[in-house]
Amino acid sequence: MNRQSLLLIVFMTLFIVSGCAALLPRSTTVTNSPWKTYDDVLNAYNFVVPHKSTVTDIKKLGFNIYSTSNLKILSYVDIAVATATLKREGLGNGVEACLLVRHLCTGYVFEPQVANSNRNGNFWLDTFNFKRRTRESGWKFRASFLIVDSIVVEKFWYGEPLIDLDKEVVNPLGPLQDMGSIISVPKVSF
Repeated sequence: MNRQSLLLIVFMTLFIVSGCAALLPRSTTVTNSPWKTYDDVLNAYNFVVPHKSTVTDIKKLGFNIYSTSNLKILSYVDIAVATATLKREGLGNGVEACLLVRHLCTGYVFEPQVANSNRNGNFWLDTFNFKRRTRESGWKFRASFLIVDSIVVEKFWYGEPLIDLDKEVVNPLGPLQDMGSIISVPKVSF
């Protein structure tokens, strides 16, 4: 056996034994926004004052309804459906004002986020679907504003300041685990 063949065998053995975690998939999702951190967007949100802040004011804070990517625009119907199950007494003044003026009210939802997902563990166990370990990290924020006549009449927020998840999926049958979804038994009707 020559030297090149021996080196190739050693390299392949090390490759197979090592687990090759560096070859596992990784992904990053970043919503383009002026905020780099969760605290940045929360601080900007806290400067918005219902019945005082205008569309121009929130634009200066980074909530630009004319150019922010991944913006959701809610119509009066969307807002009415979302609040239909709430009692009239439970609605804030801004929501009531929005429902009264109907089509003159618009909702805007901004959802900046940073999400990382990294698979780790043994390359071969992952590739053949025996065991997959994933680590997810990042943050998410959702800021919603109801606007009537260019004035913010209500604001809502939701956030996940620190996403830190470890997920492990074990399939004892490996690649055969999902065969049940591929094989379908025809239904017999009488």
